[in-house]
Amino acid sequence: MASRITPTGHTDGERQEIAGSTKPLLFEIAWEVCQQLGGIYTVIRSKVPSIVEHWGSRYCLVGPYNPQTSPTEFEEAQPTGILRDTMNILREQGIEAHYGHWLITGRPRVILLNPESVRPAMGWVKYLLWEHHDISLPADDALINQVVSFGHCVEHLFRAVARVQTARRPIIAHFHEWMGASAIPEVRRAEIPVSIVFTTHATLLGRYLAMNDPWFYDHVPFVDWLADARRFNIEAQVRIERAAAHGCHIFTTVSEITGYECEHLLGRKPDVLLPNGLNIERFVALHEFQNLHRVYKEKINEFVMAHFFPSYSFDLDRTLYFFTSGRFEYRNKGFDLTLEALARLNWRMKQSGTNKTVVFFIITRQPIRSINAEALRRRAMMQEMQHDCRAIADQIGERLFVATSTGKFPAMEELVDDYWRLRLRRLMHVWRSSSMPTVVTHDLMDDSRDEILNQIRSCSLINLPGDPVKVVYHPDFVTTNDPLFGMDYDQFVRGCHLGIFPSSYEPWGYAPLECAALGLPSITSNLAGFGNYVEHNIPDNVRNGMLVLNRRFSAFDESANALTQMMFDFLQMDRRERIAQRNRVQNVSEQFDWHQLGSHYAEAYTQVLTRSGQD
Repeated sequence: MASRITPTGHTDGERQEIAGSTKPLLFEIAWEVCQQLGGIYTVIRSKVPSIVEHWGSRYCLVGPYNPQTSPTEFEEAQPTGILRDTMNILREQGIEAHYGHWLITGRPRVILLNPESVRPAMGWVKYLLWEHHDISLPADDALINQVVSFGHCVEHLFRAVARVQTARRPIIAHFHEWMGASAIPEVRRAEIPVSIVFTTHATLLGRYLAMNDPWFYDHVPFVDWLADARRFNIEAQVRIERAAAHGCHIFTTVSEITGYECEHLLGRKPDVLLPNGLNIERFVALHEFQNLHRVYKEKINEFVMAHFFPSYSFDLDRTLYFFTSGRFEYRNKGFDLTLEALARLNWRMKQSGTNKTVVFFIITRQPIRSINAEALRRRAMMQEMQHDCRAIADQIGERLFVATSTGKFPAMEELVDDYWRLRLRRLMHVWRSSSMPTVVTHDLMDDSRDEILNQIRSCSLINLPGDPVKVVYHPDFVTTNDPLFGMDYDQFVRGCHLGIFPSSYEPWGYAPLECAALGLPSITSNLAGFGNYVEHNIPDNVRNGMLVLNRRFSAFDESANALTQMMFDFLQMDRRERIAQRNRVQNVSEQFDWHQLGSHYAEAYTQVLTRSGQD
């Protein structure tokens, strides 16, 4: 529930705080507060409405201030009570601090600290980390310098909060990832009265190792963390991450599979698991989601017609749209396995003589020059043809009405002008093309080294007319400004039939969860945190449209065959069965609403107050 603004300019919650309270204060610290860089932004932003509903003005986010980007997501305001006094102390110490509200649902209170304002003290801060915690930092790494400077600002923030308190209220500080948690070692050493929760959403070393080792989870118990951190030149970052994991009172992560990784790479087993959720209300379409699927499928149909039909056509009523999406992590995201399974599905569909077609979209981001000129030309011509056909239809309708009202049944030649007939005939002639549809929609900066494109070529998934599986590689995000699709990502997902995300390394995985919230079945893997959670917590998950591929202790070839079978089984479903499954998957998605999963955070906060002696 949003806080009401009173005539004094304060919210109800702020007036309560001014009046005094002994309830705990909760600060949530992350590098992605008010700046979108990755998945943690989604976690925190989607969680805010539920947190604000329970904590009100006792909740405040803390992040870095970037003068170029922060003003677009942040509205500055005047602080009150404890935070007013805290901000005054920080400014007296030369720390640039901004207070206001994040411009998202719930409008949470935010403090943004500018790391650049403590740059002169950087040498001293680095010395203390080396002297006190054996963390040696490079001199010229811009990101590490920013992270450590931010941590220094956060340390002084909590010193100030502890100093201005009169009621001695418990203070909970919840840090996310190593980039937001560099303050933890010094906060603990200084014995500042703060109860610390640290959440790692993925270990830094684990991400590097997984990209280079297909048997990562089998080998992780035997990893020499220091040797491998040095091998990847990330020793400083890993030492900060380990210091945060060991310095917090309560250590958490997002899934069992990541907890296993943390135990071996960070040397501490998580105390609580905090599975990621969504603000499901944002996606709810009640009884309209089937209609929305039809509407957005028609928009995808338009793209497919423009992309393929100048070369050859197929029956769109018997065509299913599959897709995968995510950061360009070729093996971690399972792009390699997906393409291999698609090649096998293509062969199997040929052998079975199916009359269906699968168009598979790969949505990721790679360095590009521009949209492919041929793809743009085909799209523009289709739009022109569509415009002309509508004009002809309007003319036919008007003339047919006039003719029938006078008792005549006109011939077709009388309904359409020669101008439109000739124009349409010329357009149809220019529309046809002897070249094959392109696989990639954009001109890549270096297509000869692109791993996805090279595997597509090696698997011969090159959109031949006789292939029932077609591939469209779109190396950019889908947005409403995209001239090829003309819709946003959520709309694109609603228009598809199946999402495929068989990751080999994915601490959680928002893509299949977003699919569920949008009423779309998906395939994930049990090496992803989400898939692992579904296996253990969602009964009859296959029937409910949350399919989980077994990749743990499974060879690549075995996994590829299993994924092929899953996709082939989906093709055997008729339209009625697919509609029923979309209904079930959307109903099950309600279990992932933050109002349900927020209980795990409440457990972590209860435990941290007990363990730190502030309960």
